Amino acid sequence: MSDGTRPAELTALQAALAAEHAAVYGYGVVGGRIGAARRSEARAAYDAHRARRDALIREVRDLGGEPVAANAGYALPFPVPDSPAAVRLAARLEERVAGVYADLVRAATGARRGAAAAALREAAVRAARWSGESVAFPGLAERSSGEGTGAAGTTPSAPASASVSP
Repeated sequence: MSDGTRPAELTALQAALAAEHAAVYGYGVVGGRIGAARRSEARAAYDAHRARRDALIREVRDLGGEPVAANAGYALPFPVPDSPAAVRLAARLEERVAGVYADLVRAATGARRGAAAAALREAAVRAARWSGESVAFPGLAERSSGEGTGAAGTTPSAPASASVSP
């Protein structure tokens, strides 16, 4: 961390990376269940999370860290048997990603803080589109609910090699 990066900033970057890994996984489930009318929206979100994930991997490496790896599977916060459930999952994923980026905004400085704020804003807008609702302070709402799921609304599956079937 020769560039003056604080350990908290690298920790927050790693948390954002973990959340993006989970979001990419979650959107794989969403894409398999979402109705045709919203499929392109789901694909755009999936692509956005993949791009953010890849950028975060580079940032963590640039800071001398070893990027956290994706889990082989994640437990979903609820069953996703159909399109309405897929829409709820997409909203939950975005809410959780927003929360992690709120943490990164707090921990980061300079250009990295600006990029985290942009990611927070994008996740909040997607969450509002998926849910039809918005919150006053995106990224903070889920902290008051006391839920115990992972940062992106999914939980790593018990054995890392097992994937979760919806």
